[in-house]
Amino acid sequence: MPTTINGAEVSAVLDKARQAIPLNDLTSSPADWRDGWIYFLMVDRFNNPNAAPTSAFDQPFSGFQGGTIEGVRLKLAYLKSLGVGAIWLTPVLKNCQFLDGAPAAGTYHGYGIQDFLEIDPRFVSDKANPDAELRHFVDDAHATGIYVIFDIVLNHTGDVFAYSSGSQAPFSNVPYDPIEWRDEQGKARTDWPVAEAIVNPPVDAAVFPDELRRNAFFRRQGCMPDSSNVVGDFYALKQMLTANADLGNVLIRCFQYLIAAFDIDGFRIDTLKYLDHDFALRFGNAIREFALSVGKKNFFTYGEIWGSEQQISEYIGRNVSAAGAGDVVGVDAALDYPLFYHLPGVLKGSAAPTEVVDMYHYRKMIEQDVVSSHGDATRFFVTFLDNHDQDARFRFVDPAQPNRFDAQTTMGVACLLALPGIPCIYYGTEQGLSGAGGNEHVREALWGKPQAFDTTNPFFACIQRAGQVRNGHAALRYGRFYFRPISGDGSEFSISPFSPGVLSFSRVLNDEEVVVVVNANTQQGFEGLVIIDSSLNAQGATLRVLFSNQDGAPAQVTATTTGATVIHEVDGSLSNGPARVIGVSVRPMEILIFGSR
Repeated sequence: MPTTINGAEVSAVLDKARQAIPLNDLTSSPADWRDGWIYFLMVDRFNNPNAAPTSAFDQPFSGFQGGTIEGVRLKLAYLKSLGVGAIWLTPVLKNCQFLDGAPAAGTYHGYGIQDFLEIDPRFVSDKANPDAELRHFVDDAHATGIYVIFDIVLNHTGDVFAYSSGSQAPFSNVPYDPIEWRDEQGKARTDWPVAEAIVNPPVDAAVFPDELRRNAFFRRQGCMPDSSNVVGDFYALKQMLTANADLGNVLIRCFQYLIAAFDIDGFRIDTLKYLDHDFALRFGNAIREFALSVGKKNFFTYGEIWGSEQQISEYIGRNVSAAGAGDVVGVDAALDYPLFYHLPGVLKGSAAPTEVVDMYHYRKMIEQDVVSSHGDATRFFVTFLDNHDQDARFRFVDPAQPNRFDAQTTMGVACLLALPGIPCIYYGTEQGLSGAGGNEHVREALWGKPQAFDTTNPFFACIQRAGQVRNGHAALRYGRFYFRPISGDGSEFSISPFSPGVLSFSRVLNDEEVVVVVNANTQQGFEGLVIIDSSLNAQGATLRVLFSNQDGAPAQVTATTTGATVIHEVDGSLSNGPARVIGVSVRPMEILIFGSR
């Protein structure tokens, strides 16, 4: 049955869908998304082969720099060489076009959508045919062996209408009435108070497709009163009322169309926790089932949920059933904010490794009813060190010694690639970008940097090597996960309680154990022992050093057995040795990865 609203068929969406490519031409999904890692880029800030950035590449700038989809396509070989498995693009759907007035000039990021069926012409080189340029990019990405993920927005639109006070209004417990929908010039029309009454508006006016143009689909309650609230506009971005089932039907149709038309492989869902919870689950399920029906058996959906472990568990996997979802299963995964809250601090030495250990221990308890093996939980989380919403990139540059902490960055990225989850690396990390000071500082126009796509850059080379190690050892992709106590004196073992400290863990799959040791201290090395699995590593067995982010690492270490020891376990209990161990010598800001194969 076709989707209807008040008895009328959702014609515009369905007409677009009918024009989509034959569904049997769609590319197969990855067998397992953990087999690759994701490269997150901002379309406007990555590359334009025909023009320099509007402003200096490394200075804060809130307008369009000029990056294009074609610019990304032309760097596919570069990204493949780096080891990228999938590209996550910031939203490419058409945003409000009235550039001469605020705030539309600031929607270079793509999160202020005005038309949910069209591609924004400002992100393409061929303004007359943006759909073709996007499809060309996706097809070439697939031919290169790279999947494509769209960043999508379900919570809000762009600044498509105004209040009597302008783009923003104070929060109100009841909807504002009237409101003033904007025309193609961005002018708030006092004669357009009711969207349904606007007849044949210009394509740049109000909101599209036609079925979205209903006052009842928008909250119209002004700005969110505070960051803890989920109700209200994001400043000038207008929140939709996603509890409305008719609205949900239209949005589902729109994004099903995008899958069919552009052969994309996944959705990252912006501001997922701000959606009506039932709709969030319904959307995830509807997209999964549509993708299955057209041959994409593992279409990937993951959400942005700035929140706690418990909040994330309400949206992913089978845990959503506890929230009354019944047979409906939510999105596939979530951005791993709980890890992000702790890991960068541990890697920079400002927090003890016990913080990350405690986080994972809590996760194991929260997810215990969702997975059969805690190795399975790795598919539920997209991990990261930084992104476009942070005030600083992970890399820190000391003005007095610009390269002093470079090893900290390569150590951090290699650690991310070894930890459980589907790793996501922010664009420009491989070229040493180090913006800090606010959002606009971490959104550099990469192609404006001298030697912007240098494949000999040490950061590029290190990420490439670490990715190859991950690809070559299935345990680093699917393995169970255990933190390993360490000892400096050979008799007492524990998780490092100090900051800066040493983080040590193992990934175990079948009969393979990969051991990772990370020294976050920027000045002092660590020499000591790390516990390993005695059933997988016999006395005298040799473990090779698979990876170090620094030159001069040893080639191998030997498994030995200690005498009497006291072991402080992760859960707080005590046990006694002997224990199977390896001796390690880890330099400041070094990561060592050991394996028997």
